[in-house]
Amino acid sequence: MAKVANTDELENKKISKLLFQYALPAIIGTMVNSLYNIIDRIFIGHTPGLGDHAIGGLGICLPLMNLTTAVGMLIGAGSASRISICLGSEDKKTAEKIIGNSFLLTLLLTGTVITLIYIFLDPILIKIGATQETFPYAQEFMRYLLPGNIFLTMCFNFNSMMRASGYPQKAMYTMLISVFANVIIAPIFLFGLKLGIKGAAIATNISVFIGLCFVMYHFMNKKSMLRIRVSNMRLNKKIVWAIISIGLSPFFIQTAASAVAFFINQQLRVYGGNVAIEAYTISNTLLMIIIMIMVGLTQGMQPIVGYNYGAKKFDRVKETLIYTIKVGVIIGSIGLLLVMFLPNIFVEPFNPSPELAKASVKAIRTITLMLPFVGFQLVVTNFFQCIGMAAKSIFLSLTRQFLFLIPSLFILPTFWGLNGVWYSMPTSDFLSTLLTGILFFLQLRQFKKMGQQNLI
Repeated sequence: MAKVANTDELENKKISKLLFQYALPAIIGTMVNSLYNIIDRIFIGHTPGLGDHAIGGLGICLPLMNLTTAVGMLIGAGSASRISICLGSEDKKTAEKIIGNSFLLTLLLTGTVITLIYIFLDPILIKIGATQETFPYAQEFMRYLLPGNIFLTMCFNFNSMMRASGYPQKAMYTMLISVFANVIIAPIFLFGLKLGIKGAAIATNISVFIGLCFVMYHFMNKKSMLRIRVSNMRLNKKIVWAIISIGLSPFFIQTAASAVAFFINQQLRVYGGNVAIEAYTISNTLLMIIIMIMVGLTQGMQPIVGYNYGAKKFDRVKETLIYTIKVGVIIGSIGLLLVMFLPNIFVEPFNPSPELAKASVKAIRTITLMLPFVGFQLVVTNFFQCIGMAAKSIFLSLTRQFLFLIPSLFILPTFWGLNGVWYSMPTSDFLSTLLTGILFFLQLRQFKKMGQQNLI
């Protein structure tokens, strides 16, 4: 049976090469969901008859899209982790049972969430910040996107399991296929068939379905190490709990992101109206790209830190952690420099009006101020998860998105109005990084007490 990871490489290969070997497929995987949304925003911005309000409508949909993604992470992340454990202990039979259970769980949970959102879509959109101008676009986009969201969740989940079962590059290629398909299909539906914003939603669903076909073919192929079998499509309480218990961490984090997007849209509507919401939709695109790169980087760090920590090779743990922190900070710094000196290259692709372009440049320069600190915060937060301290990892993740950001969103605007809404995001990043640093160094002292002085 093929190994999930080359343990000799994890133990001996140069850390810099090893990190990028694992991080690149993970970065591609984490960025794919964001790329669908970015592609839609760019094409919508260039479609005659749509423009700024359509981009704003797409931004209003983000909390709902994050919520359905959270359900996918609950199942996909948990299933992938459990499959890795099973393959490590050469338990192929249980690994294939996990695949069958994951398939059913995805259908049941995602189907339930999609149905509930679809039934109550109109009041939900109004509640999360849709205005008279943006509501029609948000409604039309979600009504066509939601039915196909089951394809996206299923594709994400099985892609994670493909990567976990020893096919990281193949998993990366199958996700890229659907992204390239979206680049080709979206302009056909928007410019050729002139279907408007619903054309973007339909194109996304078709593109994801194409990717799903490639992923499912892999698990139906007799040559694949693990296969999906009808006989395993029975929910097993023990397996279901094993999947969900691990998937709860990314689920809570993604759900928190959905809730935060709701509060941001609400405050932007109060203090800035449509233009502010539309500016956030554009500026958040760049932030989303950089954050996804950082998240992929930390996912590449996970197997290296986890293996060497378990093997008590603390020098390699130290080297991996420090190197990953440096790369994370560099990524954030590059993003910040590009935004400060070349903001228009990120704004102009969306073809905004002059008023919206000006507002977007101001927003993007403000909300990305702490990007280098975010690089440090994300790496250290993930490090706690790597060494089995999931509770601390979840807590630190929620501080950035929830504990500090929501109070800032309500306090700072009372002093600075719309600027206060923009300032709340870097303020939250700074405070959460400060807390992360404090807990990190406290943990180092605890390691010394445990006799692990060489960890750092």
